[in-house]
Amino acid sequence: MKSNGVKNIVVMISGNGSNLQKILDAQQAGYIRGKVCGVISNKKAAYGLVRAEQAGIPTFVFERENFNSNADMDKAIVNQIEALNADLIVLAGYMKVLTTAFTQRFDGKILNIHPSLLPKYAGLNTHARAMAAGEREHGMSIHFVNEQVDGGAIVLQAKVPIYPDDQIDDVIERVYEQEHRCYPLVIQWFCDDRLCLNQGKAYLDNQLLPPQGYAVEE
Repeated sequence: MKSNGVKNIVVMISGNGSNLQKILDAQQAGYIRGKVCGVISNKKAAYGLVRAEQAGIPTFVFERENFNSNADMDKAIVNQIEALNADLIVLAGYMKVLTTAFTQRFDGKILNIHPSLLPKYAGLNTHARAMAAGEREHGMSIHFVNEQVDGGAIVLQAKVPIYPDDQIDDVIERVYEQEHRCYPLVIQWFCDDRLCLNQGKAYLDNQLLPPQGYAVEE
């Protein structure tokens, strides 16, 4: 049971954990009515684990090489998440595709952040692909997770410009700024019971969000 309605949050990472840090900062500032109760990584060298430890957050590592199958690995992660009594699972740079059994077990309780304006550029190398295609805008999407990679209901999108003389690092930095600003906001919505998934569609304040989610301009 949660006290005072505070929701337990598990964050899953694979790398640096910059979005994790922004979530922890927002929690510390009282901006998010939730508590990060554990950080899970599929990479033991992920710097995000150091961030979590510095914040006093329990960390757990599950590496594929230690399991017979993806299904066995995800089952072990499910057991850990359930032991932590998590209300919300936040994917923050978790670079491993989750099994269908995992996503269905926590349907409506998993959020992901993706560096493109979905449905454009699902998958990897989104910035380079957008630039190679001559796009003049790019951005990021926060969405609920289902069994389709980067295919769940979109909650919020934020656009950034791509200028003709941009290098890829310029675009990456712009997208990061929007990620760091928007992810804590969406997590706050969920923790305040304003955001939910119903029959595969995202609702904010009991209003159906459009297919591209709540739009935030640069």
